[in-house]
Amino acid sequence: MEARITNPAMLFPEASEAIQKLVATAYRGGVPRQTLELVHLRVSQINGCGACLDSGSRQAKKSGETDERLFALAGWRHAPYYSDAERAALELGESMTRLAGEPDPVPDAIWQEAARHYDEKARAALVLWISLVNLFNRVNVATAQVAGPQEWEK
Repeated sequence: MEARITNPAMLFPEASEAIQKLVATAYRGGVPRQTLELVHLRVSQINGCGACLDSGSRQAKKSGETDERLFALAGWRHAPYYSDAERAALELGESMTRLAGEPDPVPDAIWQEAARHYDEKARAALVLWISLVNLFNRVNVATAQVAGPQEWEK
């Protein structure tokens, strides 16, 4: 397997710096790191981004994630391993990722459930995080980035 091109963020250092600043901002937003990593993986599953699933699972393990929770993530609605707050974040992530074809892709009920668990700053961090993960996924899938340790992880 070979990528079509070098990851665009690596070709434009200013883009990489801006992305890393947004990542750092999302990490400081009050959402537990494990929750952000779960959302990253779930959004990447939906988008079929092998590179993000690979690197994201390593990051999740570093943040203390368990195999049971990682293995069951695609079926999180039917698995007992996730808190109500994590479920709210996962639901928001799925809704924000599946925008097309939905008359109301992020319904008020999903937003309100997130608001029950996260304050405004944390919800803002989740929105930024989910948007960033979708950016990562779209760049990686379009350029056929290969799963395995990424340049930024070295």
